[in-house]
Amino acid sequence: MSPEEKPPPGRSRGSRAPPSQPPCGRGRRRGGFLSEIRTAIRTEPFQERYSLSPGRELGRGKFAVVKKCVKKDTEKEFAAKFMRKRRKGQDCRMEIIHEIAVLELAQCNLWVINLHEVYETATEIILVLEYAAGGEIFDQCVAEREEAFKEKDVKRLMRQILEGVSFLHRNNVVHLDLKPQNILLTSESPLGDIKIVDFGLSRILKSSEELREIMGTPEYVAPEVLSYDPISTATDMWSIGVLAYVMLTGISPFLGDDKQETFLNIAQMNINYSEEDFDLISESAVDFIKTLLVKKPEERATAEECLQHPWLAQSDIPDPVCSIKSTADEVNTVIQKDGDSASENSTDAEKTEGEESIVTEELIVVASYTLGQCRQSEKEKITEQKAISKRFKFEEPLLQEIPGEFIY
Repeated sequence: MSPEEKPPPGRSRGSRAPPSQPPCGRGRRRGGFLSEIRTAIRTEPFQERYSLSPGRELGRGKFAVVKKCVKKDTEKEFAAKFMRKRRKGQDCRMEIIHEIAVLELAQCNLWVINLHEVYETATEIILVLEYAAGGEIFDQCVAEREEAFKEKDVKRLMRQILEGVSFLHRNNVVHLDLKPQNILLTSESPLGDIKIVDFGLSRILKSSEELREIMGTPEYVAPEVLSYDPISTATDMWSIGVLAYVMLTGISPFLGDDKQETFLNIAQMNINYSEEDFDLISESAVDFIKTLLVKKPEERATAEECLQHPWLAQSDIPDPVCSIKSTADEVNTVIQKDGDSASENSTDAEKTEGEESIVTEELIVVASYTLGQCRQSEKEKITEQKAISKRFKFEEPLLQEIPGEFIY
């Protein structure tokens, strides 16, 4: 599923909605679900107005499939999400209505996928959504290092994710399935903006009620879900911490060989911040993740607090790998721009040995970054391939009870 962004009139692409802006739509709340929608449900055949594009599906789950389509009269591209109304012998139409209502509520937010139309057949409801041409961020999370996200890219995309999630939380919506497969890009090259999708597990929080659910995707699920404690907006923030870890390193932090081992890693907070995994990641980015991957929900940073974190609040710095030149002449050019050129060193009689050693250290660091990017031992290649084969095993959300011995 993927969309090409068209901001509402009067708002430029990439602008942020005012914090005080009210939600665009509200339905009646009942048991964590919204039950009223404004969008007209069309009953004429979907393919009278849309033609399905040939090629692979954009996405597939147990009860839904997403296909690219084109509106015949305008030739504009969309993503059509075909959702079965009966699941495991039960009528789930109202759950789909809830998903539509959440999309309506968030239609004024730039970072949430836009709903265009809804169709219904005897067996399915079809959501016509904007098309994000860049696909899932998952693809770049598992890419080789040279093609994966750079830290500056993650910072920009994470700001957008947090602005979208902050909007949802201000309107008492928890997503409960934030993961790389549910964050899309408007374009791949150049790297576009994000779109948050798939609100099938989302719920409405009410201050008068506690919400307890066993749901989420195993690798991203928060400890309170496993222990069947109340769900809150902090549950999404844990998932964002995992998401940031994955986007920065390409590694799933709690992934085990099976679901039970994954749950145990989460419950016991078995997480690694090794230099090997974070060798090119700033300390500020690591600190950002650590404010979210906290076992007690009340101690996690909120979306608004995350947006004020130094890692996201500071201006972007050049990427440590890509911005550094590899040849000696280019290195000297960089140093000259900082006022430390070789000619200045030779003419400045008062230069201390300590200052000279600093320049030498600078050159060593530059060389190590360059070599680290260009050379990789056979052992490292084998290790990386093995890690890729183990990453992101569980794409389907968890909707059943977890065995009791793994609840902590």
